Amino acid sequence: MTTQIQTEHFTNTLYALLDETFDNVHGYFLDKGTSLFETLATISAEEASIPVGGKCATLAAQVKHVAFYLDVLEKSVRTQQFERQDWGKIWRETKAVTAEEWDALKSSLRLSYDRIKALIKDTPAWSSEVQIGGAMATIVHTAYHLGEIRQALCSLR
Repeated sequence: MTTQIQTEHFTNTLYALLDETFDNVHGYFLDKGTSLFETLATISAEEASIPVGGKCATLAAQVKHVAFYLDVLEKSVRTQQFERQDWGKIWRETKAVTAEEWDALKSSLRLSYDRIKALIKDTPAWSSEVQIGGAMATIVHTAYHLGEIRQALCSLR
């Protein structure tokens, strides 16, 4: 006997968890006011430009990395072409940002996130464990980097 989750229940839960991660805390796993975009709104370009711990990537690189991850995921799922990526390039190249560049990075992340939500909307059924795993990985990956960003802020402030 198999038990299945209705696609609508899975999709609604996925949207809720993504919303918590990026925009609006519902109390699943974050504290009020700590979603990614709420956190980023409190960070200046100067803070975003400081290498974390003096040796690690900047907060701007963290944001650019998350947007890149979302873009790669969306393109790969839509085209079914899973190309090799240079995941280290952003960490090596993203340094200090101006206020305009910081705003552009945050806007780019918003667009990437919106494309992921559209991808989910365009997915009528979750037919494989790989699809479900990819959807869950989006939340886990972003939440990890949100934690990195929030931890870095503790040392900066």
